[in-house]
Amino acid sequence: MPEASASAGDSHAEPRIAPLPVEERDQATNDMLDKVGPGRDLNLFTTLVRHQRLFRRWLPLCGGLLSGKLSPRDRELLILRTADRCGAAYEWAHHLVFAADAGLTSEEVARVRAGADADGWTELESALVRSADELHDECEISASTWSVLSAHYDQEQLIEVPMVVGHYHMVAFAARSFGVTIEPAYQADPAAHGAD
Repeated sequence: MPEASASAGDSHAEPRIAPLPVEERDQATNDMLDKVGPGRDLNLFTTLVRHQRLFRRWLPLCGGLLSGKLSPRDRELLILRTADRCGAAYEWAHHLVFAADAGLTSEEVARVRAGADADGWTELESALVRSADELHDECEISASTWSVLSAHYDQEQLIEVPMVVGHYHMVAFAARSFGVTIEPAYQADPAAHGAD
């Protein structure tokens, strides 16, 4: 799998808002982080948990989108393209792991960066990548792209497409603005996380 590159954004040498250290976490904070599961100590979550009220309300949306009606593969195409377009290295590095788990190959991940017109996409995959671009550039999915999506998806899946892209724009905006740093394990060879 391709690694997150410096050209993918996140240019702060030091975080503007540092992750909350373990020794400063109270029981309420630990309870909220426990809801994250195995990723509870990742820098994104331990930074966002500094705003407990917001974190408590954001986490269910995040979880709902990650377990929604879109297939993991389709969802990860949307997220990776959003991360690429936003220059969000943190988001890109972490979602390489999810993408590998969803069955995306190194070649397909490289194709995400090449865009919707790259050779090798199915009609639906091309429409997904294009929808992320259109939402990024125009804040709306075009009629032609919508027509392809609606031929493959039910209404709930169609609702999820812009919600996933919008959510990961928000995550990119936050991670880049706060200077959230990529953990060393995610800077290493992504094969260590189960990628091909």
